[in-house]
Parts: sequence; structure tokens; C-alpha cells
Amino acid sequence: MKKPTKISKQLTTKKLRLGVSGDAGSFSEEAGLLYAQRNGFKPEIKFCIDMEGVLAALDKKQIDLGIFPVVNSRGGLVQPAFKAMGKHKFNYIDELWLEVYQCMMVRPGVTKKQIKKIATHSQALAQCERYIRKEFPDAQLIEWEDTAKAAKDLAKGILKKDTAVIAPARSAQIYKLKLLAKGIQDNHPNLTTFIIVKK
Repeated sequence: MKKPTKISKQLTTKKLRLGVSGDAGSFSEEAGLLYAQRNGFKPEIKFCIDMEGVLAALDKKQIDLGIFPVVNSRGGLVQPAFKAMGKHKFNYIDELWLEVYQCMMVRPGVTKKQIKKIATHSQALAQCERYIRKEFPDAQLIEWEDTAKAAKDLAKGILKKDTAVIAPARSAQIYKLKLLAKGIQDNHPNLTTFIIVKK
């Protein structure tokens, strides 16, 4: 990882391919869109699902910029990010802080009493630990590669009907899931640092 560099004016005159470490509806997508807005460029979002996917896409020149989370005020270091960073060469450009609101969602018609499992990214589990322990002490916890992908996979039937997902509220909208609870994170504010990288 090299010293931070700013986005050049030449880059911002065209549409940039921005790789995010999540699926449609993820916090990484939200952070990427916010970063693009603040820096005055139109992004073409590429959903790379995880940090390894973002950095691999940079290596192959499939994207111009990448964005992924590295630390959260409750969950601590995002371990998969550091594992991926250790395997790739890239330039660090900038960072962005995003307040993360975790939400619980289920398939339409499913009630709270029917929930036996909770699937989401390990960071979301860490950020909502006290809530889960209080509301769902007997639920089986399943780590998924991305919060929004968990929502997508629940909607597609890859995850069983008795599973709840913790993800951004927008994921419920996109994948037509029912929101059971909003703002279930233990910390308020719940801040995540994302870094923006290029080849």
C-alpha cells in the first residue's frame, strides 16, 4: 500500500468503473455513491461482493477505483479486508466514514417467532451482538460474504424461510423483503471507515 493520492482531474472527466465490496443494496455501494457524489464523478458500479473481489478486479484492470470497509467503531477491524490487502498491490487514495444502520429483514409472511437462523456478514453480527443476544438468544448465526448478498440469497430461496437477514434497509426494498426492525446496531453512532483505492 503506497501513500495516498488524490483522484486526478483527468479521471473525473469520464465515467469511472467503481468496484464495491458488496452486492446491490450494500453499505459499500452506499459509500461508493456518496464518495462519487462528493468528488464530482459518475460511477459505473461493479459489484465485486468482497474485498478480495475488489482488489482482484483492480489487478485485472476491470475497475478504475475500488472501495471497501476496513474498520468499524463496534466490530473493530474488518479482517477479510486486511487478508485481501496483504495479497495485492494498490494505491490508497482516500477514506470515507459512513454511519451504518443495520436492519433485520425476512421473507414476506414470516413472523419473529418463526426465525431460527440469522444470516449476515461477520461484521454485522459483531455490530448487533447485544440485540441478537437479547431478541434471538437461540438463533443459529450464519456468516455470509456480504449483508446485501444475504438479503438477495434469502429472496432467491438459497437461504431457508426461517432465516432472518441483517442488512441495509435498501436491501429489503430491492429484494422485496419485509423489514422487521431498523437501527438494531449496538452502537449509536455506528461508524465504518471505507478506503478508496486504485491500481
